[in-house]
Amino acid sequence: MLKPGRSEAARIADQLRRAFEGEAWHGDSLFEILTGVTAAQAAARPVADAHSIWELVLHVAAWDGAVLRRFDGVAVELSDAENFPRVTDASEAAWRRALAEVRRVHAELIEAVSNLPDSRLEEMVPGKEGAHYTFYYMLQGVVQHELYHAGQIALLKKM
Repeated sequence: MLKPGRSEAARIADQLRRAFEGEAWHGDSLFEILTGVTAAQAAARPVADAHSIWELVLHVAAWDGAVLRRFDGVAVELSDAENFPRVTDASEAAWRRALAEVRRVHAELIEAVSNLPDSRLEEMVPGKEGAHYTFYYMLQGVVQHELYHAGQIALLKKM
């Protein structure tokens, strides 16, 4: 049920939270899927030429951060190295740090979206061409992006 007076940005923030933390309509969220994944599992490559769980987690963090910078008016395009950061330390401590970082960046994103005036949703994203690339379009894409990678991670976890 739609709550009266609730902004569209608040609804999007709720979808971002659900996709990431839980209570998603479709099933397990990204962090529910990551529960119990060890550093060794996260760094493994059960599929040749595919990204590891760890790389996918860093990728999600990178794009959540890119979206935050776009809110500040920065035209952001990630380099290949930024898009899928390499894992250089595959220890359990490094994995815990990676998980903490993706949680931190995602929490900042949810906070920023929660406080975003609905009027900004129809603004164009800096550096993006085309009449359709509004903040609304981008934020809906972030929800889809996180669920897409959650599905990949679920499959990799089972391998």
